[in-house]
Amino acid sequence: MRVAHLGLDRNTNTPVVILQEKDGPRVLPIWIGPSEASAIAMELAGIRFSRPLTHDLLKQVIVGLGGVLRKVLITAVKENTYYAELHIYRGEDVIQVDARPSDSIAVALRLKAPIFISFDLLDLSSVHTVDAMPETGPLDSESLKTYLQNLDPEDFGKFTP
Repeated sequence: MRVAHLGLDRNTNTPVVILQEKDGPRVLPIWIGPSEASAIAMELAGIRFSRPLTHDLLKQVIVGLGGVLRKVLITAVKENTYYAELHIYRGEDVIQVDARPSDSIAVALRLKAPIFISFDLLDLSSVHTVDAMPETGPLDSESLKTYLQNLDPEDFGKFTP
């Protein structure tokens, strides 16, 4: 998956991150908190601060302890809340850390780690862009904005921080 868009749901004024299949038409909207949206937006924009923010700190801890974030896996949605795991490798050890998807995405972007979603969850929760939009292929920002305006957050897992 890749971060295709970060925006604001106009109905709820809640930030939403849109993950899209790298080679497919499905997207997964995840409603997130404003702090996490800011952290994702800053990384996407390449904004750096003189002192590390929380996700930058976690990046430094992982690297400083000799770990490598090999992947982020979004694993489940329960009672409208998504769950994710950080898969950190350190030598022969694999450490799986339970985390919120929004935090996981922010850290993955900083460490250039791939983001995956389990097939079952993607089948259950994703939206086929070709079903809802006239064109196929990658989403352009205007089509995605129009599409997102018609989404109902209750139809998907709303992330509650």
